[in-house]
This record gives sequence, structure tokens and C-alpha cells, in this order.
Amino acid sequence: MPRGTDEVSEPMYYVLTALLDGPLHGHAIMKVVGELSGGRVKPSVGTLYGILERLGDRGLITVDREETVNGRVRRYFRVLESGRTVLEAEARRMQQAASLVINRTSYA
Repeated sequence: MPRGTDEVSEPMYYVLTALLDGPLHGHAIMKVVGELSGGRVKPSVGTLYGILERLGDRGLITVDREETVNGRVRRYFRVLESGRTVLEAEARRMQQAASLVINRTSYA
């Protein structure tokens, strides 16, 4: 899969996809991203929170809620409608790009 466009990098794509089913906290996001990508995308904690910050700054996700677990704050993130729109556009772009190869019946 290509690294993505200026619009959505591959790790951002998987983070947004992970949030489609509902709010998740950072550790759960990392786990789901790993599962969705077949283990190819494994952001470190620092990388993940950088991605979450950028997605939040772009108005694609927001903090849904916070809770304290074992004395630590756990922040849950959720995708916004604008994030769904960007994610769907990126999925369509990738599908169109893939179809250039998949739909060929012969190779030169």
C-alpha cells in the first residue's frame, strides 16, 4: 500500500479506520491498528499521539471522554463526520489506484 497522500498517511488511515466502530483509548487504538494492518503498521506511543494530535488539529477526531484507571488518565478518541469523509475519500482513491493494476487483463 502506498504511504498515502498529503491528505492521509497510511498510519492516519488505520487510526481513523480503528475509530469507525466507536471511541477507543490509545492502547486500544494501537492494538486495532496492528490487527487491521496485519501487523505492518505498529506506531510507537509517541508516534500514535503525534498522529492523534494532527488528526485533532485538522478537526477529524476529538476527545470523547477521559477516565482515570490505576491513577492514570485514559483519553478516548472518536472520529468526527469530517474524519469519516476524509477516510472514505482516501479509500476511494486507493481503490481507484489499485484498479489500474487489478483490472488489467495483460501486462506489456
